[in-house]
Amino acid sequence: MSGLAFDPSKCVRSATKFSECRKCVEACPVETLTIAENNLPAFTPSACVDCGGCLGACPTEAFSLKDFDTTHFFFDFLEKEDEAISCRRNVPCAAVLGAEHLLAMALLRDRRVVVDVGHCQSCPYREPLYEKIVAAVEEANYLLEAIESPKRVAMEPLALEEEGVQKEEGYDAHDRRAFLQRLSLKGALATKKAFDEAVEGAEDALKTHEIDLAAVAKMRKKELPDRRKMLFVALKRAPRPSLYHTIAEGDISFASQKFIDIDTCTACQMCYRICPTGALSSDPKNSRIYFDAMMCVKCRACHDTCEPQSLRLQPTFELKEFFEPTQRLLAKFAMVRCDECGIHFPSVRGERTCPRCAVEEEEALELWGLEERDGVVVFRQESDETEKGKK
Repeated sequence: MSGLAFDPSKCVRSATKFSECRKCVEACPVETLTIAENNLPAFTPSACVDCGGCLGACPTEAFSLKDFDTTHFFFDFLEKEDEAISCRRNVPCAAVLGAEHLLAMALLRDRRVVVDVGHCQSCPYREPLYEKIVAAVEEANYLLEAIESPKRVAMEPLALEEEGVQKEEGYDAHDRRAFLQRLSLKGALATKKAFDEAVEGAEDALKTHEIDLAAVAKMRKKELPDRRKMLFVALKRAPRPSLYHTIAEGDISFASQKFIDIDTCTACQMCYRICPTGALSSDPKNSRIYFDAMMCVKCRACHDTCEPQSLRLQPTFELKEFFEPTQRLLAKFAMVRCDECGIHFPSVRGERTCPRCAVEEEEALELWGLEERDGVVVFRQESDETEKGKK
């Protein structure tokens, strides 16, 4: 039975129906992951191979594997002398780790970090997993060089004999589930429990997910994923470079810097309300919009939701944020009292009526067949006749 689990409260698609994030779908080698009608990921357990590619791709760690924990592996790997991250030894697939993991591992380990790609050529799930592995390693090494660290993440094809792994009779090295079971299922009792779960589970049915009240409560907490916390720890211990470089926005996949086009912004408040990590925030009066680059996971939920496209990615990323993270002020609005209801609201372009009252006023004019023309409210029919007279 597949050990893949999904937590809707962590998925950016739960925060906004406008999210276009498909990173988990693009990382699935057997194309069992899909986006259901309710806008959330769904998958068929019997088709899942438990490779963990979706874990490495998801920016908010919404996916997990029953018998493998990325965070536990991270700290366990730091303590061991083993250099290799290998699908034949300690991970279901190296794609389970993202660039953040590899960067933090390289900075924290005294020994070098090696990603074993010796099995990738013959792996039936090579596409797109191998591409994801290469991209993560290259990004981690690029960032290590940019912050002047001498450490690197190596990619080497390690022979099975070098790893000291014995092939078991009847064991298929491609079988990720068998690998995970050898790691965690010990004894007949555990095997029987797994068997019972497999019998009870409806593996052939598409497994969909819903957002309940408990998920909504978790979403409001706006927590950072563990991978970002681990990167924070690593960067605090890393020596600062002699010069803070600036890299292209496309050269970093897990963080960003933003700016707001104040001429088009409507102060609708949606960007910081749906941000899953709290990278975007405001003050108690909702008169300002702040942004913390190192809390951003580049999920693009805010961009997908911003209707006038006022929130934009900065074309560059300043690596100074790695060592001196700052909360920047992106926008500031004047707070005025609404002439209709008396409630204070952020006025973007000198408006005196709050958005709610403006909508109500427009609906009332429509209901009574009125419209405003040159600052004067008239009947729509009278307005039409006036226009005809001018012609």
